[in-house]
Amino acid sequence: MDLFDTTRKEILAREAPLANRMRPKTIEDVVGQEHILGKDKLLYRSIKADRISSLIFYGPPGTGKTTLAQVIANTTKADFREMNATCAGKKDMEDAVKHAQDILGMNGRRTILFIDEIHRFNKGQQDYLLPFVENGTIILIGATTENPYFEVNRALISRSMVLELKPLDREDIITILKHAISDADNGLGKEKISIDDDALVFLADMCNGDARSALNALEIAFLTTDRDADGSIHIDVDVASSCIQKRILGYDKDGDNHYDTISAFIKSMRGSDPDATVYYLARMLYAGEDVKFIARRIMICASEDVSNADPQAIIIATAASQAVERIGMPEARIILAQAAIYVACAPKSNSSITAIDAAMNSVKNEPMGQIPPYLKDAHYSGAKELGRGLTYKYPHNYPDHYVEQQYLPDAVKDRKFYEPSDSGYEKSIKRLFERIGKR
Repeated sequence: MDLFDTTRKEILAREAPLANRMRPKTIEDVVGQEHILGKDKLLYRSIKADRISSLIFYGPPGTGKTTLAQVIANTTKADFREMNATCAGKKDMEDAVKHAQDILGMNGRRTILFIDEIHRFNKGQQDYLLPFVENGTIILIGATTENPYFEVNRALISRSMVLELKPLDREDIITILKHAISDADNGLGKEKISIDDDALVFLADMCNGDARSALNALEIAFLTTDRDADGSIHIDVDVASSCIQKRILGYDKDGDNHYDTISAFIKSMRGSDPDATVYYLARMLYAGEDVKFIARRIMICASEDVSNADPQAIIIATAASQAVERIGMPEARIILAQAAIYVACAPKSNSSITAIDAAMNSVKNEPMGQIPPYLKDAHYSGAKELGRGLTYKYPHNYPDHYVEQQYLPDAVKDRKFYEPSDSGYEKSIKRLFERIGKR
């Protein structure tokens, strides 16, 4: 380390953003994540005993993934190295492994290698680490905002403990903010600063469980608020609201939260809850989700979960899909809301999906048999000579436009694939079936 490195580190330590300065140094300083850091939990005991195995921290931004890695670095007797997958290359990985091998060979010390944003490494880069994790040359700690079961090689997953960090709750964020205001060493404790309780609550709610965002907003409020006559700074809810112009959503259109939110949206429509339906719709729209994707999911739900209990549902959903493509946002939000609410409030039946799945299963696993000759095409030359269509009964020639006739092949002639429910329009279908003796 030369003089410039020392000076640079001193400047960064002194002028780093508040969120970085307030990172906990010990496990006791960490706020939240009790489900993995409670004193009876494995991770807490492992850190205290300095018996860390390979770990993958997974969770939204600002929940403490990097902080936990640095706590481990401050606690462990093992050599600790870190890199960020957004800028590290193969040479960096080779150097880290070579260093780990040298340290292990010289004095028996293990090396903990922390890789932030590990999901940014491609499959080849992740595979390179595998043998060194396997033989214990390095203890891997990876951090990712993406679901590791989608983005990290299964071989690395199987050799690591995956720990999910949750968004911090309101009280945790308020605790962190209060500590930042009172901490004279790393926070704003040397300043004459006060903050109203409702401003604290506002910041905690608006940051959506992201401690870094809350601390950044607090710092902006401190830096941009004029001092009173006595030199003090007072932060009220109006100041706080100006520092977070828009709620930060933990939503990645290619990631885990995308699938969780669309799943909740669909299940809310299926569950006939229009309030939850429009809430999850709003979350997706607010985060910039593709309106065409949302419209497709409404169409699927209209057929899969409403079916013929309300045949209008698929018509409205399809019309909405066409309309949002022509109109676009912001007006598309109204069209999507109308269609989603209609599907949510419609009577429900999954009879169509049950019917087609049963029929597909029959076609796949049972003898199919021959189509009855009278149902076969009789419009080509020679069809009658082959007996095609000769005894077909045209339903419109009979009362009520119905005549008893076998339509299924002999092999499955007694199968009942479609069973109409007692919901909505399907009540009428069921009564018709009973009247003509089909059920």
